[in-house]
Amino acid sequence: MEIYLVGGAVRDKLLGLPVMEKDWVVLGETPESMVKHGFRPVGKDFPVFLHPQSHDEYALARTERKTAPGYKGFAVHASPDVTLEQDLIRRDLTINAIAMTPQGQLIDPYGGQRDLENRIFRHISPAFAEDPVRILRVARFAARYRHLGFTLAEETRELMQSMVAAGEVDYLVPERVWAELFKALKEQMPSAFFYTLKDCTALEKIFPEINRLFGVPQPEKYHPEIDTGLHSMLCLEQSALLSPSPEVRFAALVHDLGKGLSPKQHWPHHYGHETSGLPILDKMCDRLRVPNSFKSLALQVMQYHTHCHRAFELRASTIADMLAALGAYKQTNKLPEFLLACEADAKGRTGFEHVSYPQAEMIKLAAKSAASIDTSAILYSELQGAEIGEAIHRLRIKAIADAINTHKQL
Repeated sequence: MEIYLVGGAVRDKLLGLPVMEKDWVVLGETPESMVKHGFRPVGKDFPVFLHPQSHDEYALARTERKTAPGYKGFAVHASPDVTLEQDLIRRDLTINAIAMTPQGQLIDPYGGQRDLENRIFRHISPAFAEDPVRILRVARFAARYRHLGFTLAEETRELMQSMVAAGEVDYLVPERVWAELFKALKEQMPSAFFYTLKDCTALEKIFPEINRLFGVPQPEKYHPEIDTGLHSMLCLEQSALLSPSPEVRFAALVHDLGKGLSPKQHWPHHYGHETSGLPILDKMCDRLRVPNSFKSLALQVMQYHTHCHRAFELRASTIADMLAALGAYKQTNKLPEFLLACEADAKGRTGFEHVSYPQAEMIKLAAKSAASIDTSAILYSELQGAEIGEAIHRLRIKAIADAINTHKQL
């Protein structure tokens, strides 16, 4: 059996990065012969098989022909006469089209090694334009490899831009957009995902709510970077430094969507942006099929991030109300994630990257104090229904006030 290691495994091996999974291409075989060798068929759209021992994926060499718009409009041809070069040229980037024999010999017909050395994302052929998902994939690769110095070849950026103009991205389904965004959020520099989409004009089509933030000014006194879109990217970068959680990173990214709705006559101020953006975020999450764990945290951060920043100025009752709205009194809650996203917002400003965020400790202290109250006297009293909840809430306010006063005296 003639087999070659291909794709990401070869790319990451040559970059000196850990190889997480291996994909192999098989020449000269048929589905029937693969099954006879003990491989288990798993591919729906084209012949892919799992190795009986390693469970690595082995795909028959194939070619593809565009038959309709979108990323599913392809006819696949897999047969024993398809060559390795024919299989590799259908891939997206040169750096993903390098093959390696089991003995370690490289086959690189399209200059992938050169582009790896020069840190360039370059498409292999004009067929790149046939699949709009490739725009998202390139953006995701930017999020993964930008810290290594990778940049996008100008001709590839122009091709991606022409794909947007031709309406190819209009065929992207929400589930696929979210799948690529989810992966990008987990990468080392997720902001590069959005910068890449913006550079090829795809951001406006795919994430209009985020694109709308660029060019919207903020008060320079608090936001030296001024531009709200830039601030959102800085917040995303800070969240990536603070937490590996994609939920935290998503919340930091979208927390200021309301500023995109502020009337121009009010610029650079954004009165009520914490609530005006809630319907926009809600619709965005519904459109992209965003999981509830992401959506609920993002809505909380959007609505209450300003409260968190003003923790030392708020009344105990306001903090108690906020903690109740955040579900902080429940055994399982997302308060730590909420505070990380708020810290990313505070640090996502030019010159504020290394400023401490003591507000988080204050809110944690308030939550801990409120959660430790003794409610036994209330529960065994004659109070009923809503009166019980109101009495407990008053106790929490007092506990928070006492904690704040003690903290000020220290």
